[in-house]
Amino acid sequence: MADKPVSGSLAFVGLGLHDDLGISIRGLEEIRNADVVFAEAYTSVLAPGALQRLMKRAGKEAVLLDRASVEDGKSILEACKSQRCVLLVAGDPMSATTHVDLRLRCARAGIPTTIVHGSSVLTAVPGVLGLQHYKFGRATTVPFPRPGYSPTSPYDVIAENLARGLHTLVLLDIDAERSAYMTANEGLKELMEMERRVGRRVLLPSTLACVVARAGSPDCLARAGPIEALLGEDFGPPLHTLVVPGRLHFLEEEALELLAGKPK
Repeated sequence: MADKPVSGSLAFVGLGLHDDLGISIRGLEEIRNADVVFAEAYTSVLAPGALQRLMKRAGKEAVLLDRASVEDGKSILEACKSQRCVLLVAGDPMSATTHVDLRLRCARAGIPTTIVHGSSVLTAVPGVLGLQHYKFGRATTVPFPRPGYSPTSPYDVIAENLARGLHTLVLLDIDAERSAYMTANEGLKELMEMERRVGRRVLLPSTLACVVARAGSPDCLARAGPIEALLGEDFGPPLHTLVVPGRLHFLEEEALELLAGKPK
């Protein structure tokens, strides 16, 4: 028996940064016109209550998916064979390889997809700090350490970028199921622990680092200074992101001084 023709679709909608006001008008229209709205919160999250306010504005209810459900993808793929579906993602939806994989699976199944892009920390954090986007190397993520799992790959990425004079965007782990969000202080401590274990003298107490807290929010905070000084600061509620700068252009140097309090 032949497969039933596909009549549905899937739109990946980026929610932007911080809260329910970061979504684009096009993204809001996609939600309003959808038959089924899925939402995930493990690759990134919005402020508490943001998704509920957004759904109320759109007149819809969202089906919340955990990490396993998004990575498995079967419930999403089944729904979008015959219905107009939306997957809501904080930030930009194609910043996560899981969503790229899901889009490819739709393509193989003949399911049409669209992307409504949203603002992302990948561009917002450099902009907040006044750093030049094209001077960033490969990004990395500091994970929560677990028994038997404490990788030093973030340290290696930073070392490689610094050797080339490039900045490093350092994302911090999120465990949405436990409502655990790594702080900048925790991330810096983990990086210094990697330095202790590897010992290549890449990250010293005097090494310049930057913190951006709550990018995209009205109370966004930016700080730049030596790691030892940043470790003692309170950056407020999550989400936090780190940057380890490489060689600075004089305009970047001035930007970090004026916009992020970097000591001269």
